[in-house]
Amino acid sequence: MSPFLPRLLRTAALACACVLPAAGAHAERDGTLYAAAVREGRVIVHAATDERIALPLIRAFEQRYPGVRVEYEDLNSGELSRRFLDETARGAAADVLWSSAVDLQIKLVNDGYAQPYRSTETAALPEWAVWKNEAFGTTFEPVAIAYNRKLLTPAEMPATHAGLLRVLAQQPERFRGKLATYEPSTSGLGFMLHTQDVIANPVVFWKLAEAFGRTGTATLASTTEMLDRIASGEALIGYNVLGSYALLRAHQDPAIGVVLPRDYTLVLSRVAFIARGARHPNAARLWLDYVLSREGQQLLAQNPGFFSVRDDVPDDAAATELRRQLGGAFRPIPIGPGLMTYLDQVKRRDFLRKWHHTLFPAP
Repeated sequence: MSPFLPRLLRTAALACACVLPAAGAHAERDGTLYAAAVREGRVIVHAATDERIALPLIRAFEQRYPGVRVEYEDLNSGELSRRFLDETARGAAADVLWSSAVDLQIKLVNDGYAQPYRSTETAALPEWAVWKNEAFGTTFEPVAIAYNRKLLTPAEMPATHAGLLRVLAQQPERFRGKLATYEPSTSGLGFMLHTQDVIANPVVFWKLAEAFGRTGTATLASTTEMLDRIASGEALIGYNVLGSYALLRAHQDPAIGVVLPRDYTLVLSRVAFIARGARHPNAARLWLDYVLSREGQQLLAQNPGFFSVRDDVPDDAAATELRRQLGGAFRPIPIGPGLMTYLDQVKRRDFLRKWHHTLFPAP
């Protein structure tokens, strides 16, 4: 395990007891917006964010804003976009979409499915976390390598992508059939993480893909499936795992270890937007402001691996520690049109074809 990860887990745990009692979000001060949200009565949020992570945020929001109910549904990142498009065509879509598949979110915004919104809370975000005042980064989450700590010691786990290549080359039998990663054709998040990895270091990514193909790798649709396999010993290593879920699981399960690669660690911010056709637009604005407020950010940062996207949240020491320890390896994925590069149909087809031919070569 990276030497600073226990410190990150400790600082995140301390933050649980330090949530500001009343951050005074802009939307709360705007009685007109709150009154309009109460008349609407609810906000429908569809998210690729585990409900157990969102639940404290939902409860705090409903307590702060009586009369506005949150109807929350947790979906797979790929299913989230497909369902939104289908329901939009029928005039019955969610009010807010919130997903870690940032590229799919940006494509929906680019295609005109979001409405602009500006507030004190959106203005507090860093420049890279806002696009067109329509797409908003809500978290700060590293992309990690997870492993089974009972079957691999921390000293045996490489600290870089090149180190992982060497280990797989030196011990192919040990890892045969014991690797796991996302299946990019079924996981929207997996597709985004793998293609961002290609952009960060194409030579190493495809060499790793070749090593995965030689060794035998399970390709799965979700982080939970990967972590379950690692915890059981069915897999030894999971590659390009969403670090927020991996760190949360490691906090609860001593079998899970987490490495943030020291050559480069991609960091994503799951994106939220308000649907252009939102049936409860004022409640949606109220919800978004709360998620982005200092209080909302602190609630999210209670979860190990989830860090505040804002720089002015005083108790998120773990985020400061993460930035400091990674130094030059810290690679935030900017929210913007560059994320759509591999959503071009030809590029997507070519990437998936090369991925499958590399991991599952014909005999």
